[in-house]
Amino acid sequence: MEAEKNRLLTGSKAMSEAIAQEMEKDASVFIMGEDVGVYGGIFGSTQGLFEKFGPERVMDTPISETAFIGAAVGAAAEGMRPIVELMFVDFFGVCMDQIYNQMAKIPYMSGGNVKLPVVLMTGVGGGYNDGAQHSQTLYATFAHLPGMKVVAPSTPYDLKGMMISAIRDDNPVVFMFHKTLQGLGWMDQLDASVGHVPAENYTVPLGKANIVREGKDITIVGIQMTVYYALEAAKKLEKEGIDAEVIDLRSLAPLDKETILTSLKKTHRLMVVDEDYLSYGMTAEIAAIAAEEGLYELEAPVKRIAIPDVPIPYSRPLEQFILPNEEKIVKEAIKLMNE
Repeated sequence: MEAEKNRLLTGSKAMSEAIAQEMEKDASVFIMGEDVGVYGGIFGSTQGLFEKFGPERVMDTPISETAFIGAAVGAAAEGMRPIVELMFVDFFGVCMDQIYNQMAKIPYMSGGNVKLPVVLMTGVGGGYNDGAQHSQTLYATFAHLPGMKVVAPSTPYDLKGMMISAIRDDNPVVFMFHKTLQGLGWMDQLDASVGHVPAENYTVPLGKANIVREGKDITIVGIQMTVYYALEAAKKLEKEGIDAEVIDLRSLAPLDKETILTSLKKTHRLMVVDEDYLSYGMTAEIAAIAAEEGLYELEAPVKRIAIPDVPIPYSRPLEQFILPNEEKIVKEAIKLMNE
């Protein structure tokens, strides 16, 4: 029992374990994408699966995203439950028709007669000087499009539980994992990328946020890396006499408005921190929800921290300058408390 309690996995191992357990239970589950086979996925999300299930269920594909995402849509329409990896979310541009015109719309246009239980998993996030075409998160781009669920877990526990939920869901699910939270040895490994993960099969609901730190003075809403920036900022704010509540959004579509509004009723101040772009994004959506449904709870304007509307620079100093961080959160939270 003690060993089970202390069972620790990285984010990538939690994901691959979830996929393996569902493949063992359900012969209709298979995975396809670039380097998902022998290599185990460039971000480790399919490690060990090729050896266990073979090339018919863990399929390396050519570098043709339109083709293999289209193949996943077709397989799902015929009763399979494909998991397909788009290596970097930035690559959506070459296959967007298959995602937003086919995957997202066919269930609706068929009157619900065609189900598409596709999991489209993709790596997101900057901080590694990968340049403008490999460093985005693009949460809002996908959440904006009706017809798909869009989730972005932040912990190994949630990565496993939400992956299992996504595979079992009859709707298309875009499953966004953050590179930094995969716990890979060749990247800067964070403590947050390793966590307790039970060996058994379990689910975490899609569409439900998680309060990761309770507080009474200000609500800080984050997702993936910005949750951890917010938690570190909360420690510094505590020394300033400010008690921050931190919410891990986990899911963008559906969006858990209730948890945000309930927290706002307690703290009366709201900050939203996002690694996506500022304009037309998640921060704007949550600010609008607060204005429309919680305006009279607000004692100060909503504060938004996100990437300015510029391509993400390759230069490390410039990239670090535009990314959210705990110092920015602390500075803006103190200003917000004084308004």
